[in-house]
Amino acid sequence: MTSVRPAKILIIDDELPIREVLSATLKDEGHQVQTAHDADSGIEAMRSFQPEVVFLDIWMPGSLDGIEVLTTARKHFPNIEFVMISGHGTIETAVKATKLGAWDFIEKPLSMDKILICISNILQYQQERDEKEALLSRLRRSIALIGEAPKMIALKQMIARVAPTQSWVLLMGENGSGKALVAQNIHYMSTRAGRPFVEVACGNLPEDLIETDLFGYEKGAFPGAEKAQKGKLELASGGTLFLDEVADLSLKAQERLLRVLQERRFQRVGGHELIPIDVRVIAATGENLEQLIGQGKFREDLYHRLNVVPFNVPALREHPEDIPALVSHFSDGVAKDGRFPRKEFSPKAIEAMLEYGWPGNVLELKNFLERVYILTPGEFVDVHDLRFAGLAVGGGSSNTDFNTFREARAAFEKDFLLAKIQENNGNISRTAEMIGLERSYLHRKIKAFGIETQKGNDDQV
Repeated sequence: MTSVRPAKILIIDDELPIREVLSATLKDEGHQVQTAHDADSGIEAMRSFQPEVVFLDIWMPGSLDGIEVLTTARKHFPNIEFVMISGHGTIETAVKATKLGAWDFIEKPLSMDKILICISNILQYQQERDEKEALLSRLRRSIALIGEAPKMIALKQMIARVAPTQSWVLLMGENGSGKALVAQNIHYMSTRAGRPFVEVACGNLPEDLIETDLFGYEKGAFPGAEKAQKGKLELASGGTLFLDEVADLSLKAQERLLRVLQERRFQRVGGHELIPIDVRVIAATGENLEQLIGQGKFREDLYHRLNVVPFNVPALREHPEDIPALVSHFSDGVAKDGRFPRKEFSPKAIEAMLEYGWPGNVLELKNFLERVYILTPGEFVDVHDLRFAGLAVGGGSSNTDFNTFREARAAFEKDFLLAKIQENNGNISRTAEMIGLERSYLHRKIKAFGIETQKGNDDQV
């Protein structure tokens, strides 16, 4: 039998024959092996050799026995897995070792088949753990909150403090400000990161589907229910349930949800079995819930249940200094996903975006940049490109000011040609080459648009 991969294995046992036989067998299997005869030399070998698996005898002469070595080593070497071995083992000793963090307990005389199966299981577990951690690291980078403005730094600090806890969170902020991204950061920085993150878009749920979506249903609960279906509460068990736009839930749905969150158990639609749940709840809203409570549109008891740790997610206009970093970040994503050449934004274009109010916040900026990439033919983006893509910047018209596509395209072409001719100091041949047009065709466009140019040498008009 072979294990998943070669590993570094340490054997700590006071009996020389056991060290020699076990070491030789494991080396034949392709593993790197070191041995130690007592606790002190074993602990020193853990520091220098850095094994992945340690076979540790329980009864050894010296200052520490195997159980004491295990207790000490688990604190200083958390990534090592320990397998306890003994010729005088008892159930009580095995249970104690397991509670202290040992992977397994194997009695002497040692069964090599059992040893190799144990190593294989440990290495498979470690490989899956490392792959999951690598995946989580990539995920955390992909959902990173961009920005170093004071309000964004304060938000990140708040997330770092709250994420490791089990506290429920209420996120408040305008649409498009990034509440869902904040919720994901809280989840993937928490101890629940390896469990599901389940989003419920409360505003998109029809009244008659809310309960089946949240709680699931049993077979035969209604016409067409041919098999049982888990709801999102059940799917999120052990992880995080994100209630986006929670204010859009009907009062009836709020009542049922509150009861479930209080009792931490529920029944599927059409079912009788009480199903326990273990979820962390993060709710988000763009509404003023206290005003809705006063209007009788939101339950006060549900509000207090959800509002354990309140977060305010700032609007983009509250941290405009982060716009250049966001433009760069979103540009990278759009260029990669759409296979576009990476575009460069002029200082004036960045300045125009800084001056714009962004009522749709970060989401509006992201969508706008995608539109710029689609509509701008060149790799250099200036103010006229922003204007054509629909940004209402000073001194020009947005694409919504035109009645027809033909008019909008003509206005864009004129602005574009003017900018490129200026970039090339009036050199028409160089401009034509840069933008990919025949020189004669560019001349006709210049004439059609009434663009005034300085006449000079043959390369200029």
